[in-house]
Amino acid sequence: MLESVLRHAGVRTGLYTSPHLVEPTERVRIDGRPVSPEQFADAFSHVHGTAGRLLSAGAIDMHPTYFETVTAMAFVLFRDLGAQTVVLETGMGGRLDATNVVDPLLSVITPIDFDHEKFLGDTIPQIAREKAGIIQPGRPAVTSRQHPAALRVLEERAAETGSPLLSAAAWRVDHLELHPYGSRFHAAGPGAAVEVSCPLIGAHQVENALTAIAALSHLGIAPHQIAAGIAATGWPGRLERVSSEPDVFLDGAHNPAGARALAGYIRHFHHGRRVWMVFGAMRDKNLATIGPVLFPLASELIFTTPAQSRAFLASEIRDISGETRAHVTAHTGEALALVRQARPGDAVFITGSLYLVGEARSLLMG
Repeated sequence: MLESVLRHAGVRTGLYTSPHLVEPTERVRIDGRPVSPEQFADAFSHVHGTAGRLLSAGAIDMHPTYFETVTAMAFVLFRDLGAQTVVLETGMGGRLDATNVVDPLLSVITPIDFDHEKFLGDTIPQIAREKAGIIQPGRPAVTSRQHPAALRVLEERAAETGSPLLSAAAWRVDHLELHPYGSRFHAAGPGAAVEVSCPLIGAHQVENALTAIAALSHLGIAPHQIAAGIAATGWPGRLERVSSEPDVFLDGAHNPAGARALAGYIRHFHHGRRVWMVFGAMRDKNLATIGPVLFPLASELIFTTPAQSRAFLASEIRDISGETRAHVTAHTGEALALVRQARPGDAVFITGSLYLVGEARSLLMG
């Protein structure tokens, strides 16, 4: 949303996100379009060569990781291709993230929940401390509505760094209309109002939109530009409907918050329909938390194994969840073959991992 609005306001934008769904070039975008394979390869050669020279000189003790390398490549590409304003999505936490070497115009923190507990901590305050690391000295930060324990940590960090902490809670939603494929509402906040038509699916996107509006208003973007940019936002693989009759949705709900958002959407808009669910996940995900939220909503449940070394085997998901009714498939293609039995009035959800979503999207959309 931030990138789309800035682009519609006439800014030459850069956008850095992860992971990619199909091609790694998706991670680095200029004016909303992925860089070319040639540009991506040239940036890799530059970063890889520089890392080699630094290693030879003893200036670094190991080659940068994959994520560190691609982050550096993004910075090179944004510089060389003339991006005026860049939106950087952190890779995992914040404090130690490779993206967190910049001096930002502002930082944005969406709702903090359990995710990547192995690396970030197993309590909300511990995770919040890692996320709060992107709040930089003297730079404003915008936060979504937060769990009280998370908000206290963010407030402490903002006080330590002398950073103004702005909240999406300062914005009020009126006349909210949630529909199966997006939402409409009136957002009113400090000195401004925006008529929002959001094409991103799910009630949670209303809070995301408010957070984006709070950040963009602070940057001085006009309400009509904010409205136009949000209305044009696309976000593949996040409750994305890729076909109809039956409706087929791709959603990388890989943590408890994502699972709850997806479950709420299914209950609200697809009650009474026959729901097919294809699920695969990486081994660092908490199946004991995610499974009970999603699996009972499925009329037809299919477990599969994404083509990733870190993925759970479909049989392991069945054994851990106790869902003996589930179909177990060896790969994404086999799972999609089963889904072809769905009738026009059914709803199909492919979820659990962005890696699975990426594979499915490639197979479904060519």
